[in-house]
Amino acid sequence: MTARDDTDPLAPQREAAFFYGLFLRGHPVESLRQDIDVPRSLMEKWMKAADFEASFRETLQRVYTYRKQVLAIFDGLILNEQNRPRLQ
Repeated sequence: MTARDDTDPLAPQREAAFFYGLFLRGHPVESLRQDIDVPRSLMEKWMKAADFEASFRETLQRVYTYRKQVLAIFDGLILNEQNRPRLQ
């Protein structure tokens, strides 16, 4: 996440669309989810690190929230794809 992403309200949608494009090209959905997500256990480990300054912890929290937004949008795109009627 760059500083530009903080001011771009469409950044999570664009990133989710990128991963969705990879899914449409045959990448496994679970591997893409792992690439997008930041596990809660990792976030807790980061927040407990004694050598991180408060401002850096705030940045980590923003990154975590951003990644969860991207994952939710991606999951919505996948769900829509699965529910889309197929032409025969």
